[in-house]
Amino acid sequence: VQLQASGGGSVQAGGSLRLSCVVSRLTGNSYVMGWFRQAPGKEREFVAAIRWNRNNTHIADSVKGRFTISRDIAKNTVYLEMNSLKPEDTAVYYCAADRRVGGTIATLGGLYDYWSQGTQVTVSS
Repeated sequence: VQLQASGGGSVQAGGSLRLSCVVSRLTGNSYVMGWFRQAPGKEREFVAAIRWNRNNTHIADSVKGRFTISRDIAKNTVYLEMNSLKPEDTAVYYCAADRRVGGTIATLGGLYDYWSQGTQVTVSS
């Protein structure tokens, strides 16, 4: 299984970015794809997740109303659309896959099985 994250960059506060994560060789379609972030000196934080086959989503309160998660089944890609970015959104962002079938969408990183490399998002004030 490979997860390839991309789309990070540097923007000013109020700007937008779209992160992409291409999923390769992950069988089945009941898994959950999540986005996490980690800022320097801080713990990893759940951002958003989507159940692949039902399009159910869960968004962290800290980004609700500003970030949107979606997926393109044909492209095996999950997206994180980030709008109205704030300096506190600065972090390394990771996508992750949870193979468990059913249940609620997990927000704990330890329940995810596969991880991408990180992509840096920097928001300046």
